[in-house]
Amino acid sequence: MHRLMPIRRLIAPFAVLLTSGLGAQNPAAPAAITPRLDTPQARVIVATLQPRTPSIAKNGHATNRVLIYLDNGVMTRKEGEKATKIEFRRGDVRWRPASGAYIAENISDHPIRILEIDLKGPPAGPAPVSKLDPVTVDSRHYKVEFENEHVRVLRIHYEPHEKGATHEHILNRVVVYLNDQAAAKADDVRMAGAATHAEENASDHAADRIAVELK
Repeated sequence: MHRLMPIRRLIAPFAVLLTSGLGAQNPAAPAAITPRLDTPQARVIVATLQPRTPSIAKNGHATNRVLIYLDNGVMTRKEGEKATKIEFRRGDVRWRPASGAYIAENISDHPIRILEIDLKGPPAGPAPVSKLDPVTVDSRHYKVEFENEHVRVLRIHYEPHEKGATHEHILNRVVVYLNDQAAAKADDVRMAGAATHAEENASDHAADRIAVELK
């Protein structure tokens, strides 16, 4: 019995070392990726960044993308020696062109979610124009957040029980719902195509959306 004692005494320390070694090999993930949509034109995901956990993109990002922030927060982005601090609120939108290696870090005290619309290719050509473009015929509810050769981003706002003018959508678009609405919940993401219609907010609270038109 006495000869077995040293072996038994070594088991517990060895187990502690093994557990700590496994923990070092499996650190907390800096970001969780949730797929939302995948179409011939774009791939849509939600990236959730944990606080104070750098996310290292060694190969950078090969595609142009639109970022829509789903939470208030602050983060840093470092490319080479250049570091940028980015403050944002829920519903803010940013264009992010393809880039090389970078490190992103959420410096808020809570997780933040970023909806990313990765564009799969260049524009198909000059964007068609409609006489019933919503920004033209219904500027009260449709405003251009920004536009470039790849996308046009629209911010849409209806007060309770407001009805908009008849308008036409020509381009495919990714629609993000910022609050609960009659046919959607907050953070829902949908793909929409060509349509001519008039919209009405039949609810007792405002309706807010972002539409990213894909050229």
